[in-house]
Amino acid sequence: MLVPILTLVLGITIGVLVIVWLEREISAGIQQRIGPEYVGPLGILQALADGTKLLLKENPIPSTGDTRLFSIGTSITVISIFLSYSVIPFSDHLVLADLSIGVFLWIAISSIAPVGLLMSGYGSNNKYSFLGGLRVAAQSISYEIPLSLCVLSISLRVIW
Repeated sequence: MLVPILTLVLGITIGVLVIVWLEREISAGIQQRIGPEYVGPLGILQALADGTKLLLKENPIPSTGDTRLFSIGTSITVISIFLSYSVIPFSDHLVLADLSIGVFLWIAISSIAPVGLLMSGYGSNNKYSFLGGLRVAAQSISYEIPLSLCVLSISLRVIW
C-alpha cells in the first residue's frame, strides 16, 4: 500500500520541479537573460537548491516569541493537512481509511488548519506575522465555505 502512495507523491514532486524549471526558463527567454543553468544539468535542480537555502538560511522558530505556541500551531496545520489525505481514495483498492463519513471527516479535518495558522502568527510575537496569520486564516475560511458546499452538493447528487 505504501509503494503506490510514495510513487504518487514522488510523481507530483517531480512534476512540480519540472514546472518550476520550465517557468524559470521561459521567463528568462522572455526577459532576454540567462536562466538557471548552474545547479544540475541545465539548471533542473535549481528549485531544490532554493528550497534547501530557504530551510537552512534562517532559524524557522522565532527567537522573541512563544516558541511552544508557534510550534504547536505549525504542527496542527501540518498534521491536519496530512490527515485530510487519509480519506482520499487513490484507487479502487487503495484507501487508507474507508469511512462512510469520509467527505465530512475531510471537511472537518481541513477546517482545523486555519486555527494552526492563527496560532503560529500569534506565537511569533510579531505584529506583521500576526496580521499575516489573520489574513491567511480568513482567506482559508473564505475558500472553505464554497469548497464545502461544492463537495457536499456533489455528494448529495451521487447518493440520490
